[in-house]
Amino acid sequence: MSAKNLPNELYLSRIYEAPVKVVWEAWTDPKQVAQWWGPRGFTLTTHSKDLRPGGHWAYTMHGPDGTNYENKAIYHEVEKYSRLVYDHGGNDERPPLFRVTVTFEEIKGRTKMEMTMALASPEAAEEIRKFIKKAGGESTWDRLGEFLAKERSGKEQFIINRSFAAPLKVLFDMWTKPEHLAQWLPPTGFAMEFLQADIRTGGSSMYAMFNGQIRMYGRAKYLEILAPDRIVYTQQFCNEKGQVSRHPLAPTWPETMLTVVSFIEEGSGQTRVTVTWEPHGECSQEEMETFIKGRAGMTGGWTGSFDKLEEVLSARR
Repeated sequence: MSAKNLPNELYLSRIYEAPVKVVWEAWTDPKQVAQWWGPRGFTLTTHSKDLRPGGHWAYTMHGPDGTNYENKAIYHEVEKYSRLVYDHGGNDERPPLFRVTVTFEEIKGRTKMEMTMALASPEAAEEIRKFIKKAGGESTWDRLGEFLAKERSGKEQFIINRSFAAPLKVLFDMWTKPEHLAQWLPPTGFAMEFLQADIRTGGSSMYAMFNGQIRMYGRAKYLEILAPDRIVYTQQFCNEKGQVSRHPLAPTWPETMLTVVSFIEEGSGQTRVTVTWEPHGECSQEEMETFIKGRAGMTGGWTGSFDKLEEVLSARR
């Protein structure tokens, strides 16, 4: 979640592959919102919802550790298919933490969602930004994307976003130059070595990831590289000879994954990266269930890699 406009505000933008009406209903229908609202691992119970100015939404978020979080959002503006303004983070016993403004704009059948969170001071905004990051709160909007994809096409996807304080071209280079990728992509505690690298449309690569106990091999085939906006590739585990194999620690993990990486300029020197991951080709029910149940682990893995990418970018600055 990046800062934009006033120093006491946090700003977030997403583009969803669905019309505004569909996205709006996913936000406002209690049955649908229960499928995606909250960080990964959380569930939701709505007690009452009165979607009108002066109305409220009372709900409980259930944490994965069993902790319940009581919430009561108060609506100030409701413009159907266009705009919501509400106070968030409070309940009957505590005042709201901030005011949220959400707008929805349809662009060629897709929806651009922009959210601004206004707090009492820049210091309060920075504290909330840190809290959201630590709690994995931005995964809420990734879960919305996954829910919409499932409703639209039946596909199970994993989505994760991160905004980086670096220009678009720099982020694209970090994903397409082997010497940069090896610095940040491997899981925390692992190193990475490219054994072959031809990162272009139609090209392929092979690499090893290793720590003191294990050495894993993988290969990628690049289906589309459109600088500086988009990268699409398939990915498989393999042996040292490049022959397809299975995940050494998860034998029921899907054999082939499709990765789509998109880059969008959010402002001067700010770039948002979106990774969409899904099983590709033949996939058994057991493999699909492994993928679905593994989303929390995927979030942790990608978050660790993104944290390292931020460190690399900071060092360059």
